[in-house]
Amino acid sequence: MINITIPNPDVTIVQRQQDANAEVSIKPLYGFIDLHDIPRDKGGIILFYNRKDELLFVGKARKLRQRVKKHFEDTVSPLKNHRDEVAKISVLFIEEPMDREIMETYIINTQYAKYNIDKNFYVEY
Repeated sequence: MINITIPNPDVTIVQRQQDANAEVSIKPLYGFIDLHDIPRDKGGIILFYNRKDELLFVGKARKLRQRVKKHFEDTVSPLKNHRDEVAKISVLFIEEPMDREIMETYIINTQYAKYNIDKNFYVEY
């Protein structure tokens, strides 16, 4: 049996209001103003959570920040009808494509991601 350990997130951002005294105004994307904390040049896994800390969706990307933004802008994203539910985003840095694929599938099936249906091997009753 293969033993996989899910690492702690490298970056986590949450919906929040911008400080009224901020020098620079950042346009929020669905309430997220800290997208700049997610590197644009790293690959990895993206975890989307709701306010109850339930895992909504797991995705992988070669370039994390661009993919997070796409999930909020795309008309084909599995999150398109559930974007308002997202309250927290965590990312794991995983550079190797095969490792990303394995970790994504593992997380979907052990953490029961609500809106992942394509790699879902568990049965909901």
